[in-house]
Amino acid sequence: MAALNEDIPRTCRAGCVVNVGNDFSVVLEDVPVPEPGHDEILLRLSATGLCYTDIHLMLDDLPMPKMLDYGVRSPGHEAVGVVVKLGSNVKSWKIGDRGGVKPLWDVCSQCARCWGGQETYCKKAVHTGCMVTGTYQSYMVSPAKYTTPIPDEVDDFTAAPMMCAGSTMLRSIRTSGLLPGDWAVFCGAGGGVGHIGVQIARAMGMRVIGLDGGDEKGDLCMKLGCEAFVDFSKTKNVEEEVLRITGGEGAHGVFVTATSPSAYKSAPLMVRVGGTVMCIGLPPWGTAFAGADPAIFIGNNLHMIGTQVGSMKDTHDVLEYAARGLVKPVYELYPFSKLPEAVSKLRSGKVAGRCVIDFNA
Repeated sequence: MAALNEDIPRTCRAGCVVNVGNDFSVVLEDVPVPEPGHDEILLRLSATGLCYTDIHLMLDDLPMPKMLDYGVRSPGHEAVGVVVKLGSNVKSWKIGDRGGVKPLWDVCSQCARCWGGQETYCKKAVHTGCMVTGTYQSYMVSPAKYTTPIPDEVDDFTAAPMMCAGSTMLRSIRTSGLLPGDWAVFCGAGGGVGHIGVQIARAMGMRVIGLDGGDEKGDLCMKLGCEAFVDFSKTKNVEEEVLRITGGEGAHGVFVTATSPSAYKSAPLMVRVGGTVMCIGLPPWGTAFAGADPAIFIGNNLHMIGTQVGSMKDTHDVLEYAARGLVKPVYELYPFSKLPEAVSKLRSGKVAGRCVIDFNA
């Protein structure tokens, strides 16, 4: 195996979850540095974004694979690092290259879903930070074939959120079928996923309405190019306000990046005839329902679509947006030593934009 001209330590620092469930906490521990397999690379991470899915995994409140079932203690699934060691079969990467880790650690690449542009639904998909150790650990292995190359023009703190939040939003916007000039509402527009969606939609020529709560998130949305911002904490009837802004017709599409039941309840009432509601945010299982009375769907020819994270191509493409300066995540930067505090703030829902961890600080 080839290695970088640097000393690779035997152990590294990792954020590990304790007491999975409502009383979980994240503590910093020393863990062994993993050894890459024949078809894997070893990355020394530079930055990782924090995603609310990490919180769901630590709370164990979704019907998905459980960390403890796989012996995983470190979540996280959007990170960028430097290749410091290569598996014996790896020819496509060089020592010193920058690579990105995504929500899916690997897919089979041999099934109809993988071949048909639905690789994120592969039955054999391996989920980062759930089925294998995630990006809360400063060294991690990644399959060479499914690691994303990072363009030189994109810095680490921009690239890390693109691995999940960016590619997820690009996939959803593409799936929605919205066109330039269409009205797009983002529920949770000031959050870690929503604020990136606002920028992508603007870059595609859409007219964007931000929907969120509080002056800080309102200011952020307007700076990112929203034509209007609706503050649910101050607006008596959010649905009527969206209809007013869109000339009485409603939006062509509503993107629900928020995890609140109220967002899913109001979304079908904000779209026009033939409009689309895109389901992205994951509320705790059983707490929310996406939809409305069938008469509303029938009478208005409404569509409701759910999308997961982005594919390899989505990730590549959103990095191109970032390289061109069209998408720039807004983030609160924390040193790795403050990872537990950053996780607590994310859980509280008080983050405008994304939390990003700097492993080198």
